[in-house]
Amino acid sequence: MKQVALITGSSRGIGRAVALVLSQAGYAVCINYIQSREAAESLAAQLRGEGREAIAVQADVADSHAVNEMVRQAEAELGPVTLLVNNAGISWQGLFQDMEDAAWDRMLAVNLTGARNAARAVLPAMISRKGGCIVNISSMWGLRGASCEVAYACSKAAIVGLTRSLALELAPSRIRVNCVAPGCIETDMVRVLGQETREMLVAETPIGRLGTPEDIAHAVAFLASEKASFITGQVLTADGGFTV
Repeated sequence: MKQVALITGSSRGIGRAVALVLSQAGYAVCINYIQSREAAESLAAQLRGEGREAIAVQADVADSHAVNEMVRQAEAELGPVTLLVNNAGISWQGLFQDMEDAAWDRMLAVNLTGARNAARAVLPAMISRKGGCIVNISSMWGLRGASCEVAYACSKAAIVGLTRSLALELAPSRIRVNCVAPGCIETDMVRVLGQETREMLVAETPIGRLGTPEDIAHAVAFLASEKASFITGQVLTADGGFTV
């Protein structure tokens, strides 16, 4: 069966790397973005130029109607979605008591409800076919907690609960659901913390470096592959030993 992957938040960072690695593995890919249209369309054009199938589709994952339309378009142009990678996410740094209601609500709407919206949109066809795969992107901060990133850590902890619970519910339909929990990765989310904080994070990582988006992309590709056909409901922590 043709393999089609929908990767949310895939115009840059981890999502972009996931789209590239999955495309190289033979997947047709739907590159989702909310604002970075030029980057998303450039990536899709690059992949098509290499003879691969790729489209870029704008949708705010927090908007269930937009997500439903994105899935409809992806399946019309590429075919049934066989792999969903819930990668879209936002972050916020600051004291817990300083976070406004709107920022809290938006964090959960994107990071948690967005994953729910995308899963709910692709599942009817997966259940009908008795097969499919979902890989959610959490964070090591969702496993250990994070000072000054309470809402982010809460949303990523909830992704772990979503993963494990959906895995149990969907196993009879032969749909696997797993999760990757990245550590400190060289993306915009880490760069905005500043060089001093970056150096501190490198020092605290036993393997002695920050991760790359490709490190996470290869973990996603493994969980999506037949090599992981007996793995479901699991959290693969890729953090260079930070949480050991």
